[in-house]
Amino acid sequence: GRHFKTSKSKKHTLGELIDKYITNVLDLKLKRTANQRHYLKWWKAQIGDYILAEVTTALITESRNKLIGQINSYGREISVSTANRYMTALGHVFSIAINEWEWIETNPIRKIKKLQEPRGRVRFLDDVERANLLEACKQSDNPHLYLITILALSTGARKSEILNLKWKDIELNRDLLTFHETKNGERRSMPLKGYALNLVKEHGKIKDLKCDYLFPSKGSCQPIDIRTAWKTAVKKAKIENFRFHDLRHSAASYLAMNGASLAEIAEVLGHKTLQMVKRYAHLSEAHTATVVEKMNKKMFG
Repeated sequence: GRHFKTSKSKKHTLGELIDKYITNVLDLKLKRTANQRHYLKWWKAQIGDYILAEVTTALITESRNKLIGQINSYGREISVSTANRYMTALGHVFSIAINEWEWIETNPIRKIKKLQEPRGRVRFLDDVERANLLEACKQSDNPHLYLITILALSTGARKSEILNLKWKDIELNRDLLTFHETKNGERRSMPLKGYALNLVKEHGKIKDLKCDYLFPSKGSCQPIDIRTAWKTAVKKAKIENFRFHDLRHSAASYLAMNGASLAEIAEVLGHKTLQMVKRYAHLSEAHTATVVEKMNKKMFG
């Protein structure tokens, strides 16, 4: 027993490891973990019966390749990018199993290269589309959809960040709002200006005193669900190939076209690096040309 230890990798299945990870890691996280849980549930259904010693790099790769092209719950094909997210979720499970629980000695995912992802999508509203969409949102049966859309366009915030806003997150005396529940887990504050600020002030006059959410669900104190109302508005506005998240791309694109630098766009959107905002670089080419021209004139006349 001293020289030939019985490996825990032969005692536990991948399914048991995933269950332990969910209980001891995900359940203790403060931020949302719905996507990770969904990914791990898929892995458990696919290869959860294998003991850990049998979970090889080849087995994981084969399973991942089957995943690509499957139809998800939203009726869309699972992309290469999403498949990489599945791999990342499972990879962290193995890392915890190695470093904290000593159930396995090596991570079978470490040898697997990430699939090359396509360039980030940039779909933003032109002036006509924006006007049509806002009009459709204004006419929606959902009383909050119009203001939610305005906030998305004016702040570049994600849908979850906006829907989870509470009145205590807004300082109208400072024209400032703070997003506490963000994707990267860091609190982010940003100025609230112009038309969006005026609408929020008007909205505050009819707020539900029993619920602190800006956009509460009818009949219960929880964030409203706008999926049906949003799909209806987009259809009514006759806009093709457009998701709510594209409002974030629209905001970033408008910033780029109005002279914002990539660093400034990253700060507004809450990105830690410039990598995610490089997709907007081509939209600010005209501004960049102007800056270079000014510099040359100043130096050489």
